[in-house]
Amino acid sequence: MANCTHDCGTCASACGSRAKTSFIKPPHKNSKIRRVVAVTSGKGGVGKSLVTSLLAVRAQAMGLKTAILDADITGPSIPRGFGVHELASGTDGNILPVTSKSGIKMISMNNLLEHEDDPVVWRGALIAGAALQFWTDVVWGDIDIMFIDMPPGTGDVPLSVFQSIPLSGAVIITTPQELVEMIVKKNVNMARMMNVPVLGIAENMSYFACPDCGKRHELFGRSKAAELAEKYAIPAVARIPVDPALTALADSGRLEEAETDPLAEIFSCILASREIKDPLN
Repeated sequence: MANCTHDCGTCASACGSRAKTSFIKPPHKNSKIRRVVAVTSGKGGVGKSLVTSLLAVRAQAMGLKTAILDADITGPSIPRGFGVHELASGTDGNILPVTSKSGIKMISMNNLLEHEDDPVVWRGALIAGAALQFWTDVVWGDIDIMFIDMPPGTGDVPLSVFQSIPLSGAVIITTPQELVEMIVKKNVNMARMMNVPVLGIAENMSYFACPDCGKRHELFGRSKAAELAEKYAIPAVARIPVDPALTALADSGRLEEAETDPLAEIFSCILASREIKDPLN
C-alpha cells in the first residue's frame, strides 16, 4: 500500500504483508480457554458491560466455567455489578482473578486500584498494553467461555484485542436510535476486516413493558435490530427492555440474580461458535 509504514502492529489494513503476519498472543501458560467472545459497540453508553455481565451469568448458570476480562481500562464497571470489591492478588508477575459469588472469574482495572474511584490517566498505548496483560498475565485456569467487555469505538484497545486475542466471535451492542446503523456498520466492518465472526446484535433499552397493561412502549424509537441483522447477515438478535429491576440489581451488585432469557438466541450462537484449539496455529 502507498501509505504503508511497515509497522503492521499499528495497522488495521488487511493488505498482503499483514496477512502473512500474526500478532496472536497465547494466554497465560496455566490457562486453557475454549471460547472468547468480544462484546463491543461503536459508541459508549449503550450497555456493553451490562450485556457482558448477563451473558456471563447465563453461561455460569448453565454450568460452564466462565470468565470476564474487563478491557475498558479507563471506565471499568464489571466488578461493581457483581458486588466484587476485593483487590486481585498474585506473585512473580502472575495475576490471580477475583471471583463472584457464583464462581465467575473476572479481572478489571478496579481490582488493581487502591480506591475504585481513582482515575486511570494513561495514554492509548499503555491502556492497550494493560488490556492485553489481562489476557497474557492472568492465571485464568480452565475456562469454557470468556467474555471481553470492550471500550467503545475502534481505537487502540479494540484493535489490540482483535489482533492479539484469538476471538471466537463478537456481539455488537446498540440502542434504538437513528444513528444505530452507522454504529453497527463500523463494528461489522472492523470485525470482518479482522476475520472475527459477528455472532449477534443486542439492542439495549429496546422497549419498556408496562407492568399494568403489558403493552410494549418503544421509548427511544422504533427497533431496528432485526432489519440490521438481516441487512448485515448477523445470525442472532436480542432486544433487552428498559427494566428498573435490572438496574436495581446492577446498582446493588446482584446481577447474578438477573433474568437472562432475552439473550437466549445470541447465547445459542455463542455456544455454536468456534473453539480455540491452539492460539498460535
